[in-house]
Amino acid sequence: MSAPTTEKQSEKILFSRPKALAEVLTNYCPGCSHGIIQRLVAECLDDLGIEGRTIGVCPVGCSVTAYDFYNCDMTQAAHGRAPAVATGIKRALPDSMVFTYQGDGDLASIGMAETVHAATRGEKITVIFVNNAIYGMTGGQMAPTSLPGQVTQTSPYGRDVAAAGYPVRVCELLSSLDGVALAERVTVNNPKNVRAAKKAIRKGLEYQMEGLGYSIIEVVATCPTNWGMEPKDAFEWLADNMLPYYPLGVYKDIKAVGGSAAVADEVGNG
Repeated sequence: MSAPTTEKQSEKILFSRPKALAEVLTNYCPGCSHGIIQRLVAECLDDLGIEGRTIGVCPVGCSVTAYDFYNCDMTQAAHGRAPAVATGIKRALPDSMVFTYQGDGDLASIGMAETVHAATRGEKITVIFVNNAIYGMTGGQMAPTSLPGQVTQTSPYGRDVAAAGYPVRVCELLSSLDGVALAERVTVNNPKNVRAAKKAIRKGLEYQMEGLGYSIIEVVATCPTNWGMEPKDAFEWLADNMLPYYPLGVYKDIKAVGGSAAVADEVGNG
């Protein structure tokens, strides 16, 4: 006769902290997307079993604190120079898995040259690009991705495209470069899109494992503090304002027919 099942034996763990994610308290503002995105990266490291050979690079901005939250090796780069540092690491240690974790001010402003040249060289790195349309850590100044008319600390009357130019659409820009293996834009504003974001991040890491070239996963994100909104309102503002300007989808996939796919349907804007 079998022994009765105890309450402890019958428990099934449905949700737990990824092993690649350090057991520390987050320092991000309530409603910030960074915590969700960083967890997804950690889950992918766990799923692929690559934590022990992964090296993350975080530069300046809110993304700089990423090195506190991962159990893999991490290093810091100067502002905008994460692709250059990642290039050096990957070339020196080709069997390692290298990812950068960058915000829009870092990647698309001071680091734009580094970004474009790493991409066109086809450096075998994976870039996690967090686009919240504003400078977060430094107090809410206008970023290269701030929307037309968007109010920031340095555009109190809204972004004037006649003076400041138009926002940079990074995935569209990089998808034209031959060295890019994957360029995909996702978001984490609801459970469906969180699952799609994880799938994209995992794909970006897998393409690096296969040596296919440069991969970038752009995540459209919230910054409730600098947007001056409650978290719920920030997610609604993202859906109503950012996603129409930054449509979700796959902008280049070297494995797709013809090497690209224009705004795929696998990721929904809802």
